[in-house]
Amino acid sequence: MIELFFLGWLAGILLTLVTGPLGSFIVWRRMSAFGDTLSHSSLLGLSVGVVLNINPFYTVLFLLLFISSIIIFLEYISCLALDTILGIITYSTLSLGMITVSFMSEIKKMSITNYFFGDLLTITFSDLIIIILLIIVVLFILIWYWKKMLLLTINAELAKVDGVNITKIRLIFILITAVTISVSIKFIGSLVIAALLVIPAATSQRFASSPENMACISILIGILGVTSGMLVSYFFHTPSSPSIVLFLSCFFLLSYFKKIH
Repeated sequence: MIELFFLGWLAGILLTLVTGPLGSFIVWRRMSAFGDTLSHSSLLGLSVGVVLNINPFYTVLFLLLFISSIIIFLEYISCLALDTILGIITYSTLSLGMITVSFMSEIKKMSITNYFFGDLLTITFSDLIIIILLIIVVLFILIWYWKKMLLLTINAELAKVDGVNITKIRLIFILITAVTISVSIKFIGSLVIAALLVIPAATSQRFASSPENMACISILIGILGVTSGMLVSYFFHTPSSPSIVLFLSCFFLLSYFKKIH
């Protein structure tokens, strides 16, 4: 049991290394709805994978990358605001996923619900390898394009004048976010991965003095939330992922209370 706890804790800590910086960009660009869209849309990918007897990881990854591409395309050709586009896609994919689930057997429905909340205590060594590979790839991309992403976030027009390929940078950011969410769903759960992206970043924003500082503080808050939630889950037998999110929410409320006073 101690080994399972350690593997789950380590997986959660590693995931915060990418959710911290990615979450910071999501908060800066006011794209929290984007994370919700991808996490809720994953239900369709999960249900399709179960129905076709394909590893849900692959169907979710393909679907989220496809949806991300559609979001980028619609943002350019449509006069609608981004949050409106995200809302339409969220409701459409979620409804289609629920209809697909309704045709499943009870056993298959149970396998789907396991992905909603995830369970870090079921992490295996092979799962940990997948997470490590994800961390390496996403962190490399973030570090390589950090300045361009930051410049685009601050002022798109200035970034364009400075020679930044805005379409390329937006596409890269959305795609690595989609990959991170699709990989994390199995461990964190589709209903709470968006919280791990947004809450630590929103909390760290109150203390950060620079963008890099905010990303680092967001990682530390994520680590603290994962550790606290995992300990409570271990000793009191509560679901690990919801426990983590509740602690992150408490940290945000405490930071808000301190800010006021």
